[in-house]
Amino acid sequence: MLVATVVGSGIMGERLAGENAAVVLLGNTLATGTILVVLITAFGRVSGAHFNPAVTLAIAALGEIAPMRAVVYVAVQVAGGLAGTALAHAMFELPAFVASSHVRAGPAQWLAEAVATASLLLAILGTRAPQPEAVPLAVGLFISAGDWFTASTSFANPAVTVARAFTDTFSGIRPADAPYFVAAQLVAAVPAAMLWRWLFASAEERR
Repeated sequence: MLVATVVGSGIMGERLAGENAAVVLLGNTLATGTILVVLITAFGRVSGAHFNPAVTLAIAALGEIAPMRAVVYVAVQVAGGLAGTALAHAMFELPAFVASSHVRAGPAQWLAEAVATASLLLAILGTRAPQPEAVPLAVGLFISAGDWFTASTSFANPAVTVARAFTDTFSGIRPADAPYFVAAQLVAAVPAAMLWRWLFASAEERR
């Protein structure tokens, strides 16, 4: 449902706003941020709302889930993302999968993805212990902001990145560019978790 919302809202935005990219991005941002709040609230108590391989990797690095479970989560996340693309396409009478032609390349884009992913992780990890009920809103608000302050529009999710490589619509990314986004996201994940652990430990020691 996350990817179906990202892709579907992009398609709807293009059809309604035409070539006005700012309006399309605004619609895409609102839909994505709000669905994240809904999905994390609904499924957080089932699986911890693991929709993002970068988050799963960070949680595994902190020793909170077993490595094998993390691998299974990532496989399901990628499969679910691809299903979301196919579902969005079906709702708009498009072929299930079409390789994207949307160019998203270059060091600035990769830096943006690293910043977006690390910041998202810090928002999640920093919120969940003192106020777990605030995590859905924190994630939705951060991704909404990230859509606008990052050059890459804040994918911040390897599974979503893979899924978006198969939609030749507003939210797509060329398959050739997707591996670089995924690499930037994953490279940022573990250091962000370690930074959070250091900050949290320092805060505890000061009490």
